[in-house]
Amino acid sequence: MSRAMKPTVVLVIQAILLVEAMTGVFTQAWPVVFVAVSTLVLTFLPQRFARFFGIELPGSVLAAIVIFIFATLFLGEVADFYERFWWWDVLLHFMSALSFGAMGFLLIFMLFEGDRYAAPPWAQAVMAFCVGLSIGAIWEIFEFSMDQLFGLNMQKSGLVDTMKDLIIDTIGAAIGAFSGFLYLKGRQFGGLVMVLDQFIQANKRFYKKLRNKG
Repeated sequence: MSRAMKPTVVLVIQAILLVEAMTGVFTQAWPVVFVAVSTLVLTFLPQRFARFFGIELPGSVLAAIVIFIFATLFLGEVADFYERFWWWDVLLHFMSALSFGAMGFLLIFMLFEGDRYAAPPWAQAVMAFCVGLSIGAIWEIFEFSMDQLFGLNMQKSGLVDTMKDLIIDTIGAAIGAFSGFLYLKGRQFGGLVMVLDQFIQANKRFYKKLRNKG
């Protein structure tokens, strides 16, 4: 994706972060400057990583990634959304799990080179669900390790927080994987299937055996 094709929402977010960083310098609000600059840098990385691996990111996928980064770091930390809205962390956790489930499907389907008939749709969806949930579980292990090794409080309420996150991960990964199942069945599911199709169409060389469902 070229700079000219970058979604408007991405440009707006990057402009907001740049203004906030500059304002922070003038007011000497250094924590704001640090978070704003760090977030701004991260918004440029998805495209760079994608190019490194030879992957084309559709505008919808890039926009979703950048919005998530902005919502997690800047809105969560600087705008204090985590404290102001109890559901903010739940929402972001759910969206990340949903994305991991969908990414799991894209990866599994890529391993099959886009062959719809290499495995039943339900089997590919189950494998995608396992990938998505595994990423969530690994993150919980990371949080536990940081708390134990460095005395942090990433788990907050401990077991309750961990189980809540795993339940959200399970639901999100299941919905993301289910969107892959519906894609193989040629059905729509609230725009998720469309996003999957956009990614697959933009990266056809990874899905060489793809045949349109008749």
